[in-house]
Amino acid sequence: MSSTKARAALRTSARASAELLLIFLMLAVTLWVLGRMWSVVWPLVVGLLLTTLTWPPTRFLRRRGWKPALAASAVTVLFLLVVLGVVALIAVPVASQSGELTDGVSDGIQKLREWAAGPPLNIGDAQINKAFDTAVSRAQDGLGSMVGTVVTGVSTVVNGLVTAVLALFLMFFFLKDGPRFLPWLARQLPGRLATDVPTVAARSWDTLGAFVRSQAAVGLLDAVLIGLGLWIVGVPLVLPLAVLTFVSAFVPIIGALFAGFVAVLIALVSNGLTDALIVLAIIVGVQQLEGNVFQPMIQSRGLGLHAAVILLAVTLGGSLAGVVGSLLAVPIAALIAVVWAYVREQLREPPSHPGPDDSTAGAAAPS
Repeated sequence: MSSTKARAALRTSARASAELLLIFLMLAVTLWVLGRMWSVVWPLVVGLLLTTLTWPPTRFLRRRGWKPALAASAVTVLFLLVVLGVVALIAVPVASQSGELTDGVSDGIQKLREWAAGPPLNIGDAQINKAFDTAVSRAQDGLGSMVGTVVTGVSTVVNGLVTAVLALFLMFFFLKDGPRFLPWLARQLPGRLATDVPTVAARSWDTLGAFVRSQAAVGLLDAVLIGLGLWIVGVPLVLPLAVLTFVSAFVPIIGALFAGFVAVLIALVSNGLTDALIVLAIIVGVQQLEGNVFQPMIQSRGLGLHAAVILLAVTLGGSLAGVVGSLLAVPIAALIAVVWAYVREQLREPPSHPGPDDSTAGAAAPS
């Protein structure tokens, strides 16, 4: 083994390791700063996501001669009315069918007890009652923490309302002044950054908009088809389940599994095993149509992310930041892919073109 080559390899490895550590340190500091500023960052992120949905009608109105402020105001008011209408449509069925669902849950628990008491488990009522008493005791012991959880929940609701209001105002300003942002940003940056940063920002905006709009379209198709199937079978809470299916579509793979599990569970509790199996078949069929027909047609594989990458990104985002991490995992992964693709373009060596001397020499060379 050559000692010179070994030392050179060690120096190269040490230098690369030090550079990677600096990069990871920079990322850790960036994430820490974002965490400290989360009360501002989260409304900004939500506002951007909402803007990707509402920008097409705003652009349509502006192209028809509407003033930017008027177009943004009209789309914002229309969006708010649609959201309030959807919330009202969800609240009314849930309130009217909550008693039926509660009775179904009680009947389902009784059926589970009867099934557990028979073969092959043969669990007696005494064991079931003992387990029930243990659960009640633990619930009583945790009463103090439950009160704290309720207080925290109320605080979370208030924070959610504040975030929604801020996001709505930010969406209005993005719709009104968004097209002027990139030219302004280019004027503020020096040198090559005046070209690179606006280019990456424009590509990231296109990718983010394509993702959000395509997921919304796929989720809407899933919600309509699954909602029709649940309505035909006679499962209660059809509209809330359809809305849950639509919202869950923004968390690829895992969201569909969660929404399907909830629908099958409600069908099992309310209608029995047969209808639950029918609902499961409907959901599997719709998911197959989504994966093989809807998603390729609507998304056209625009994100360029493999399904395994999406699954790992959603899992990592959920483990790091819960539901918020699951929602943002795929868009962040897609934006990272956009930045990486641009960096590769800039670092790629230009193609070598033969010069006049080379072509002459090639022509004069003997065959």
